[in-house]
Amino acid sequence: MIATPRPEAIARTPQQPNGLTLGELVIATGILMAIAVVGIALLLPATRSARPTARRMECQNNIKQIALALLNYTSQNHALPPAYTVDADGKPLHSWRTLILPYLDQKPLYDKIDLTKAWDDPVNAEAFQTKVSVYCCPVAIGPENNATYLAVVTSNSCFHPTEPRRLSEITDDQSQTLMVIEVDADHAVPWMTPRDADESLILALGPKNKLAHSSGMNAAFVDGRTEFLNANLTIDRLRALISIAGSDN
Repeated sequence: MIATPRPEAIARTPQQPNGLTLGELVIATGILMAIAVVGIALLLPATRSARPTARRMECQNNIKQIALALLNYTSQNHALPPAYTVDADGKPLHSWRTLILPYLDQKPLYDKIDLTKAWDDPVNAEAFQTKVSVYCCPVAIGPENNATYLAVVTSNSCFHPTEPRRLSEITDDQSQTLMVIEVDADHAVPWMTPRDADESLILALGPKNKLAHSSGMNAAFVDGRTEFLNANLTIDRLRALISIAGSDN
């Protein structure tokens, strides 16, 4: 008779677990977390450096829209608008920024404004307080209704103070003649205000100003193109860009 071993005497073969052990899970989790931390550390500098560039491009897009609106206004009215309109006594009424509102998809706002009354008349108070995003750099500090894009207004610039300016009067290269320029927060104005940039203001713009973009400012030219101007441009170069009938070099 053959003896049958008792059940407890039968050797049991150890079984391999189907998944990771707790220790292995801890190690794997630690490795994944380390990879994530390194990845974030590598991405953060790139993200930080991309933000100023993106904001600068958004600002440049604003000034591009303004330039195109001015050219559309010019096409319909055969001249650039005056820097501001005046009443019978020569008192300033409204800025060019008000006149081009319909060309910026702001016709409803334009229709609310009484052009026979001054920009600061109580009848125009609601419009005055309205924010028009395209008129202000996205990183500018100040009231919501501010404008940081000002026209270049001198006796020899593309904007005449009170009269329209025909493009035929601009004998310089239109791609090298300033039309609108971005200014620092200290020189921003409410967008309805009939005040812009004279030569002295433009020549004073530079690294010492509180520029929204530390290395320079966006600008639009008479042909509609935009350019980011270096804050260290020479006075002679800026004067040449302002002039409509002089050297562009």
